[in-house]
Amino acid sequence: MTNPMHGPNRFKLGIFSANADGGLTLTKVPERWPAKWGEIVEVAQMADRAGIEFFLPIARWKGYRGETNSRQHSYETFTFAAALAGVTKNIALFSTVHVPMVHPVFAAKALATVDQASNGRAGLNVVAGWNPEEFALFGLDKVDSPYDQAAEWIDIITRLHTGESFDFKGKYYDLKGAVSQPGPVQDPRPVVLNAAFSPPGRNFAANHADFLFTTFSSIEAGADTITDIRARAATTGRDVGVYTTTHVVCRPTRAEAEAYYERYTVTEVDAEALDHLATAREKHTQSHDEATYRLYRQRFAGGAGTYPLVGTPNEIADQMIRMAEAGFAGTTVSFVNFKDDMPFFLGKVLPLLKEAGLRE
Repeated sequence: MTNPMHGPNRFKLGIFSANADGGLTLTKVPERWPAKWGEIVEVAQMADRAGIEFFLPIARWKGYRGETNSRQHSYETFTFAAALAGVTKNIALFSTVHVPMVHPVFAAKALATVDQASNGRAGLNVVAGWNPEEFALFGLDKVDSPYDQAAEWIDIITRLHTGESFDFKGKYYDLKGAVSQPGPVQDPRPVVLNAAFSPPGRNFAANHADFLFTTFSSIEAGADTITDIRARAATTGRDVGVYTTTHVVCRPTRAEAEAYYERYTVTEVDAEALDHLATAREKHTQSHDEATYRLYRQRFAGGAGTYPLVGTPNEIADQMIRMAEAGFAGTTVSFVNFKDDMPFFLGKVLPLLKEAGLRE
């Protein structure tokens, strides 16, 4: 089968972060996502039946402290994707991998295993790594040029997926007789995406990824990123699609949506966890533009700095239409509680996107 990331819909959708407790939120509301396996399966199957293109987990090894210690409870993403391959039919299943924590020979075999088990639905989300607490957990030091390491890493995986044996000597890896079989179903390798905002991250995506995921402070500002990444990719003769990422509160009325957003991001926010995350990300990563850090503390409580879609189905569909018009190939969505919140979103917003010609 064709990986759904290459499917016909003009504006594609992915479910993001359901493998971790709290999802992307930093809230204390009792209905916050518990990331129980049985409910994750229900959500994956719900998305699969609705025609959602992909299921994207986050890679987390330590929580963000505070009362909830959000994301401490999370599932490792290769085994997560492999397990979901057996209970879904069509949806693409990504594994999110921190390059320094996972050796490329292991990653190549694990990714090919997921691709075989899912009949060509595997995807790889490459993260160069940024969190010093997680580096310390593995006994690692953060490298000076993480995207240089990531470039060696993905090159090795791509060569391993040919099935041929080779030696490799680089700055970060020294391999003798490297080989991995079986290879993936997808040729030459499964779909690769990279989430980045910084120039080095964009250069990596232009050279090695099929899709770049990026954030923005406004939809209009995001269009500049699309222009930039297309220009970078053009110099390498490649075509790289650009996605964004959002958190969603979809309700019958705007008043209901705004009231709930205020409740879970302000009234019942886990302030200690929020402070820890925002400070750490601004200090150690360039995954967001400066305006997001400066102006949108609520966005970090609501969805780790992603763009908020808060309102009625019509309002949310209208914003997604604007994203498509700006040139985005699609977006991820996350919720306070995936199982409770997704049915209304899928039932009300997807038909509007179909009417707008963005989805079949």
